Amino acid sequence: MSFKIAIIGAGSVGFTKKLFTDILCVQEFQDVEFALTDMSEHNLQMIKQILDTIVASNKLPTKVTATTNRREALTGARYIISCVRVGGLEAYADDIRIPLKYGIDQCVGDTICAGGILYGQRNIPVILDFCKDIREVAEPGAKFLNYANPMAMNTWAAIEYGKVDTVGLCHGVQHGAEQIAEVLGAKSPSELDYICSGINHQTWFVDLKLNGRKIGKDELVAAFEAHPVFSQQEKLRIDVLKRFGVYSTESNGHLSEYLPWYRKRPDEITKWIDMSDWIHGETGGYLRHSTETRNWFETEFPQFLESAAKPIDRSKRSNEHASHILEALETGRVYRGHFNVKNNGVITNLPSDAIIESPGFVDRFGINMVSGITIPEACAATCMASINVQRMSVHAAISGDIDLLKLAVLHDPLVGAVATPEEVWQMVDEMVVAQARWLPQYADAVPAAKERLAKSTVKTREWAGAARRNVRSIDELRAEKAALKQAV
Repeated sequence: MSFKIAIIGAGSVGFTKKLFTDILCVQEFQDVEFALTDMSEHNLQMIKQILDTIVASNKLPTKVTATTNRREALTGARYIISCVRVGGLEAYADDIRIPLKYGIDQCVGDTICAGGILYGQRNIPVILDFCKDIREVAEPGAKFLNYANPMAMNTWAAIEYGKVDTVGLCHGVQHGAEQIAEVLGAKSPSELDYICSGINHQTWFVDLKLNGRKIGKDELVAAFEAHPVFSQQEKLRIDVLKRFGVYSTESNGHLSEYLPWYRKRPDEITKWIDMSDWIHGETGGYLRHSTETRNWFETEFPQFLESAAKPIDRSKRSNEHASHILEALETGRVYRGHFNVKNNGVITNLPSDAIIESPGFVDRFGINMVSGITIPEACAATCMASINVQRMSVHAAISGDIDLLKLAVLHDPLVGAVATPEEVWQMVDEMVVAQARWLPQYADAVPAAKERLAKSTVKTREWAGAARRNVRSIDELRAEKAALKQAV
């Protein structure tokens, strides 16, 4: 088979390499063309060197091109994959730093909460530019696979306003299932059959069977509490399981910032999180991890290039959805996964216009969702709070209405648990002014926001958060890696 796959934001080097290798694990896909595009010529050249090395060492006919000209990369593409972060780590740092001044402590800040909402404001105008290019120069009927957060907002905008065939893809469901399989003593995650449904990062394992035997709440709680690692790393997640009766897909750190109950009092945050890794609740944890990862990659690039010369091992194909979706669409081999699409009645007790994450099957006829799923009322209520924020955030990003943006942030569960309306209004002004270069839709609102900030009497504080770790140097990372290797 011969067709073109464009990857936007291909400078996300590690993730692009994984997607590329996964796709080449499909025997029929050896002849495809990969068109890489990114704003960073430097990152593009690094990833192209790695992918060219993979192609050469495996003696494949695969073609790899790289260009900063997005339309050129998208021309004739049948599939477009996006993994962009608009504003990079610079804007992301403000997503974490500014809300902390108002007492809002986030672990990740890329889905909802103050950081996730502003991230969406930066991404959505760019997503619509992608969609315009796809409509104009890609292969007719091209499919847009969005991996970028905030998943629901980006996918909502691409479908509703971009008018492009779009599916949002995440790996939270797979990771949650792997955890459940482990605590239940399964030999392989394949022994676990499950239905997981909700919205991205708030998806719920509403039905679980291990080797055909139904698993109930009490057994699952007991299994997690008995696990020597997860019992400490997932304390908040286990508490939600006890109260809601179902397990959430998302990590302790992610889930903590989507709810109004666990991160609102600084002196109680450490009770619910674990500092063994960023994903378990550390303040600004993913920002630190992303910064360290970028620095590490820049320094250790020769080693990454050397590892790319190894033969592709098809047995190590990852569980990222992209390659499996392409394989199903092109070959007809059926794939079952969990996909982010417009609801349209798939989940009976969530709004029709919402972007939901739920089971579906892929074959030659496309992505076919399993409809008629009803999630537990508490799960639906939690999802609804986020959906209402997402809807307002998308509409604000499209219209450039700063007042609607403030209302979206005000209605965020964690923000509302911590900050007053007056604080929210000032915080949004401050974030919009700080990120103005990535927010063209708010250009007319920035001068007035600056004036309000100059006259403001709302008090803020410089606060690192309840559980912050410093960014580690390359030498520290290298020493820790060596120590772990020696311990093993």
